[in-house]
Amino acid sequence: MDLDQLLAFDRIVREGSFVRAAWSLGVVQPTVSARIQALEREVGGRLFVRGRKVTLTERGVSFLPYARRALSTLQDGVEAARLASAGERGRLAVGALRSLSGYFLAPALVRYYARSPDVECLVREGRQAEVVEQLCDGVVELGLMCWPPLDPLLADMTPLLHLREEVVLVVPRDHPLAGQGEVTQAELLAQSRPLLLLRWWPATPPELAALVTRAPSVADVPMDTGRFLLARGVGTGFFPRMVIAADLAEGRVAELRVVDLPPLHRDSALVHLSRQPGLSSAALNFAEVVREEARGVGLLSEAG
Repeated sequence: MDLDQLLAFDRIVREGSFVRAAWSLGVVQPTVSARIQALEREVGGRLFVRGRKVTLTERGVSFLPYARRALSTLQDGVEAARLASAGERGRLAVGALRSLSGYFLAPALVRYYARSPDVECLVREGRQAEVVEQLCDGVVELGLMCWPPLDPLLADMTPLLHLREEVVLVVPRDHPLAGQGEVTQAELLAQSRPLLLLRWWPATPPELAALVTRAPSVADVPMDTGRFLLARGVGTGFFPRMVIAADLAEGRVAELRVVDLPPLHRDSALVHLSRQPGLSSAALNFAEVVREEARGVGLLSEAG
C-alpha cells in the first residue's frame, strides 16, 4: 500500500469516476485502475462497484475514513517538515543558568513565541556544570552559561553570541550608606553586616574575593536568598544588574558605586557543542531572538 494508491482511491470517491480521477491526478485511466487493483489485493477484496456510476462497496465504505486519515496525517507531516525547516515548527531545547533563565531567557522566549508559536520548547535550568552536562548528553541543543569556561574540558563549546552584564553593589533602602551614591571599600566593609557572597560566577573575581577576605562578616548565599535578605534590611551584596533590576526600580534597595573597586561584570554566552553537525532551524532562529533581546537590554557584548 502506497501513497499513490490511497490518492487514487480518495480521488475516485470524490469524482465518482475512474476517468475523472485520472484526469485530476494527471495520469491515464489504466494507471488509476492498476493502483486500485493493487490496493484491493492488499485489503482483501473489491472497494468499488463499477458501472455507469462508481460506488463504494461495504469494504470501501469501511476503508474510506482510514484512508483519508492516513492522507491527512501525511499532509500534516509534510507541512510540519516544511515549517520545521523554516524554524516555525519543531523542537527547541535550551539549558540556562538559573540566574539567567528568569530575568533574561524568559523575555527572549516571549519574543520567540510571538514569531514561532508552534515550536515545542524545553528549558532546563541549573548550575554551570549542569548546563554543560545537558549539552553533552544531548538533552539540550543550546546552553546559556558563563563564559569563558574555566574547565579546559569545555573547549568543545562554541559560542553563538556573547553577553556582558554589569554587576552592581546594592544595599537595603534604609541602610546607612543608601543615600551616599558612592563609597570606598573601607566604608563598605565597616557597614556590611554581613557582606553577601553571591555565586553568580564559577569563580569569584579576584577583586571581589580580596574584598570578601577583609569583611568582618560574610554570608555565602544563593542570589534569591540574598535578595530576600536585602528586602528585609540585612546585608549588602554585588548582584548582576538584571537579577536585582526590579528591586532597584521599586525602591526596595539602593545602588552604590565603590570608587576604589574596578567595575565588575558577568560574562556569559549562548553556546552549542562544537562537534554538533548542525543546529536546527528552531535553534538558529532562537539564537537570533536572543541576540535581539540582548541588544535591546544592553547585554550584547562586542565579542558577540
